Amino acid sequence: MKNFLQQNVSQDSLITLFSQAPVAMSLLMGENFIIQNANSQILELWGKDSSVIGRSLFDVLPEILSQGFRDILDNVYRKGETFNGNKWPVFLEKYGTYEEHFFNFIYAPVYNDQKEITGVSVVATEVTDQVVSERKLQESEYRYEDLIKNSDYSIAIYRTPDLYIEFANDQMLSTWGKDRSVIGMKLEDALPELEGQPFIGLLQDIFRTGETYSAKEDRADLVVDGRLQTFYYNFSYKPLKNKDGEVYAILNRAVDVTDLVLARKKIQESEKKLRDLADSMPQFVWTCNTEGQITYMNDSWYKYTGSSEKEDQTERVKKMIRPEAMKKVEEVWQECIRTNRPFVMEYELEDPDQEGSYRWFLGRAVPNFGENGEVKQWTGTFTDIDEFKQLETQKDNFLGIASHELKTPLTSLKLYTQFIKMNLAASGDHKNAAVVKRMDYQIDRLTELINELLDVTKIQKGQMQFNESYFDFDQLVDEVIEEQQMTSRHKLVVSRSAVGEVFADRHRISQVMANLVSNAIKYSPDADEVHISTALENGIHARFQVRDFGIGIPADKQAKVFDQYYRISESGAHTFPGLGLGLYISAEIIKRAGGSISVSSKEGEGSDFCFSIPKNKN
Repeated sequence: MKNFLQQNVSQDSLITLFSQAPVAMSLLMGENFIIQNANSQILELWGKDSSVIGRSLFDVLPEILSQGFRDILDNVYRKGETFNGNKWPVFLEKYGTYEEHFFNFIYAPVYNDQKEITGVSVVATEVTDQVVSERKLQESEYRYEDLIKNSDYSIAIYRTPDLYIEFANDQMLSTWGKDRSVIGMKLEDALPELEGQPFIGLLQDIFRTGETYSAKEDRADLVVDGRLQTFYYNFSYKPLKNKDGEVYAILNRAVDVTDLVLARKKIQESEKKLRDLADSMPQFVWTCNTEGQITYMNDSWYKYTGSSEKEDQTERVKKMIRPEAMKKVEEVWQECIRTNRPFVMEYELEDPDQEGSYRWFLGRAVPNFGENGEVKQWTGTFTDIDEFKQLETQKDNFLGIASHELKTPLTSLKLYTQFIKMNLAASGDHKNAAVVKRMDYQIDRLTELINELLDVTKIQKGQMQFNESYFDFDQLVDEVIEEQQMTSRHKLVVSRSAVGEVFADRHRISQVMANLVSNAIKYSPDADEVHISTALENGIHARFQVRDFGIGIPADKQAKVFDQYYRISESGAHTFPGLGLGLYISAEIIKRAGGSISVSSKEGEGSDFCFSIPKNKN
């Protein structure tokens, strides 16, 4: 360029050339670098118009003074050395905006006829877009490389069918149990233990087929920490192709799922053991999902029903339940699903061996919770209690017959005792009369026990009779308290609000009141008082409440006090007398009356029993 300008081009020709050139060109003359000529392209690069011609470059572009251009131009002008700038950063103020631009340019000396340097020619091309794109690409590559290096995935790149390891991040090196010295080695040399395993062959096939290969929970045996170990991976081999579609490398991504696979195997082994155990049980063991669909039945069920696993066992169970009980079973089951409470219920299932015949079963189910407290499934059992129910019926029949038969001699014995007591008292033998009186009291107690047994058998058979009518609730309370006070050393403290007339069985409600008061006296042997209160709740319910200051009931046993034959013990010291039927009978009477009964207690501080019944019949 220097020789060309020096020997072949006149200054006028150069000016003409600059003005017509398709690239940005300018001619700077003299040591002050006066813009003698500047074509439209370079004026656009500078962000100026033709009015700058005739002015010094540094007056037109003062911002480039601090960027070293004075020294560069001086060197070209004084020494005649051409200067090439490649992707040179220049901050220019263009159209009111000061920002960085990039240029490829040439500064070359211009000579006159005496071969003296008279100026500098400028040829420039803006490459800002190219540089910005390259920077973005480079930043992207840096980010991608950093992403790969710090990825949770194990990543490696293999080149050529010989599988040279071009790249492996730290995660992959850790997976292999190797260090960075394996980079550049053949994969088969870096990991000789892969011999006999399918991975080398799979990778080489991809160079031929160009198809991605992926696998889940695939086994790989690798030497890690100096010993051959078995691992499991989810991985993929993705071919990298050039513009001609040829595979030039393979990207390997892998995730270690060894812990997951081993944990699932343990769970599967555990589930198999549990299922083997369940299959060996005579009870019917089952599981169902949160929608109530049965997902498992043990072998005992299939042997009993003669059905197979292919059949819908949910529908089979529904068909086997006695139709009259189906609605109640479904209501209880849906409530358990809604509240996540255990399911416990007795009902009859059809006997497959005898058409139209049913057997009693005890159904139980408990929810199985996940880590976050959500119900994952239900596990349940059906236990055959048919023989027990038959024995229970026989027992109830026996108790009913025995109790009824005992009442006749007891009635006669009661009359004889009263006759003897009257005669002894009339003859002045008060000592023996007192003995007979105690005998009479024991006969009354025996009569009460027999009556309780009769009531239980009536309840079980649904034969308890209720003679309902209107009666004065407050008067009944007075009678019960007066009767109980006659035989008790405890002071019965009464706090009442008038209730008035109620519609119920007077005798049965009296029975419940007497039972609650006598229990309060019996279970507070060291106390001196029992508190009794009545009230009319919301104008529609009569409430009767008894508070004692006795042994109390542990919190975990309070729900059982209304169960049949349940008896309260005083911390194991001794058991109070009774059959454990009074509260059970009381609860059944209140239930039949349309009311509710409850207990609130604290061990060692006493108990509070309360029942409430509707004032009027609905």
